[in-house]
Amino acid sequence: MLVKTYGSALHGIESMLITIEVNIGQGTGFNLVGLPDNAVKESNQRVFSALQNSGFKYPRKKIVINMAPADIKKEGSAYDLPIAIGILSASEQLPDDKLNDYLIMGELSLDGSINPVKGALPMALNAKKLGFKGFILPEENASEAAIVEGLDVYGFKHIKDVVDMLTGKTNPKTVNIDLEKLFNESVEEYPFDFEDVKGQENIKRALEIAAAGGHNVIMIGPPGSGKTMLSKRLPSILPPMTLEESLETTKIHSVAGILPKNTALITSRPFRSPHHTISDAGLVGGGTYPQPGEISLAQNGVLFLDELPEFKRSVLEVMRQPMEDRVVTISRAKVSVEFPASFMLVAAMNPCPCGYYNHPEKACVCSPGTVKKYLNKISGPLMDRIDLHVEVVPVLTKELTGLPKGESSKTIRERVVKARKIQHERFKNSNIHNNAQMTRKDMDKFCQLSDEGIELLKNAMEKLSLSARAYDRILKVSRTIADLEFSENIQPHHLAEAIQYRSLDRESWGS
Repeated sequence: MLVKTYGSALHGIESMLITIEVNIGQGTGFNLVGLPDNAVKESNQRVFSALQNSGFKYPRKKIVINMAPADIKKEGSAYDLPIAIGILSASEQLPDDKLNDYLIMGELSLDGSINPVKGALPMALNAKKLGFKGFILPEENASEAAIVEGLDVYGFKHIKDVVDMLTGKTNPKTVNIDLEKLFNESVEEYPFDFEDVKGQENIKRALEIAAAGGHNVIMIGPPGSGKTMLSKRLPSILPPMTLEESLETTKIHSVAGILPKNTALITSRPFRSPHHTISDAGLVGGGTYPQPGEISLAQNGVLFLDELPEFKRSVLEVMRQPMEDRVVTISRAKVSVEFPASFMLVAAMNPCPCGYYNHPEKACVCSPGTVKKYLNKISGPLMDRIDLHVEVVPVLTKELTGLPKGESSKTIRERVVKARKIQHERFKNSNIHNNAQMTRKDMDKFCQLSDEGIELLKNAMEKLSLSARAYDRILKVSRTIADLEFSENIQPHHLAEAIQYRSLDRESWGS
């Protein structure tokens, strides 16, 4: 008897339908075809044990299973449940009249319990698109899939529960989630707040500008000066995620298999902080079966690279193109996958190997030229993509006790949101979303300077020995500073503040 069940395969962060054809006939043996990987091939043993331990009969006949389309690689253990349901139906232990209505996915344990799978959200979106009535999947993934409206989602713990539903013995409730309510209730939840930071007002100001314009930023300062602490609070002042951004971020985390248990939707901007020993594939994505890397997991959020010079140069260089294009394409011999990569880069580094160059109290013990050599570990093209260079000086212990609480993240974010609204209106007819993404043509249009401003910038370039690449960065940052003050034109004091944030471009720095 031939029976068809339906599953799903992931391609990047999208999903495609997989038809699982199960035929049981005369003879013996088990044949699984359709380009399965080893994990799929091993499903035979898991399904055999799960069915026997759940009180079902495993047919002692010839079983042929085809996974169509046969030219797409099938990977992972999530096909166990649709294969098992197909075998039960083909052996007439289960009617097949309802199988066409449901997409089915789940990994089976040997006792028949159903384990969670990756990518439930994109699978649910595709199931709705293809017109399926419902989606049967592990209970732990049900909340994630239930945010798709117009699709009946059933979460089960055991294969017997699935069979009872398909035979009509039980009528389980669908998992329902009010997407709008869930999104609105949790969109402002952040574990860190800028009001906990005492002092460092100039650094907080720089991060506010970075958030308002979507600028990449690097902080350079001695150990213990607060670089990491300040960076962790940056997501709390970024504009709240839109529902579209939230769904996109959730899809990526779902595909990567790192969505927290029973989490339906990611509503806080991600903050990713990989260790400096990370590989190229770990950062930008890749692997035999391409998976999203850290730059994609930071989509719509912040990628924090601490101790930037300690990262392998090759790792940092592969990040350059995705920073410009906001997508990363992973190409293999038989497949090419595209992952989103729109993130804010925040980097931190010590000024020298010993860490105390320019420290107000401790002396640097590095030999002459070491500071410049240390900085040169970061390539010019990468530094060219970082708009703000901020020197972080530690707050002295005796000053900490007398300092008041800082401004709250909520207050800062209100200013950031207003500045972003100005940019949204400015770039509404283009593919640009913020000031940091402006091209030369955009800068000629939106960053015009007065004669006084031109003279100020010219003098700064000469006296501070700023490199040529600093010119465009100063214009972009000054445009954002002007937006924070609701100024239509860039004023000289906007330029003056922007010039401060080009420390590492000064030819004298570190000499």
